[in-house]
Amino acid sequence: MQIGELARQTGCEVETIRYYEREGLLPAPARSASGYRSYEPQHVEQLNFIRHCRSLGMSLADIRQLADYHRHPAPEPCDRVNALIDDQIRRVHSQIETLQQLERQLQALRDRCHSPHTLADCGILKTLEDASSGEPCVCHPTATDKKIAG
Repeated sequence: MQIGELARQTGCEVETIRYYEREGLLPAPARSASGYRSYEPQHVEQLNFIRHCRSLGMSLADIRQLADYHRHPAPEPCDRVNALIDDQIRRVHSQIETLQQLERQLQALRDRCHSPHTLADCGILKTLEDASSGEPCVCHPTATDKKIAG
């Protein structure tokens, strides 16, 4: 099958498929006499494996490692696979904490403007303007503010 068909079967963009090939995540296919890439069913499976890992937020380096383990299974415990997934779980927890902090910051900013005002009197715009001038803001409290609040 040609690259367009592989893209259709997997829901992956053609340029992304080429990128995965360049990165060594997807093995280069054979070429037809006319120079077109000729993909096999195992390319569909490998690309689906990569896309599934990406849907879980995994880095290309982690996917490369998992794909290597998958292609070359050894008769040893899967501790390295577990450790890789544990690391990903820690990264996700960190991202959640970061997003929760961002939500608190945005809520503090949103709380600056509850009733209808003109743009000239908007508390959100005023806070953003003050912060751009170096004034403290409710969405980025200083270390001192955090100690007082905590």
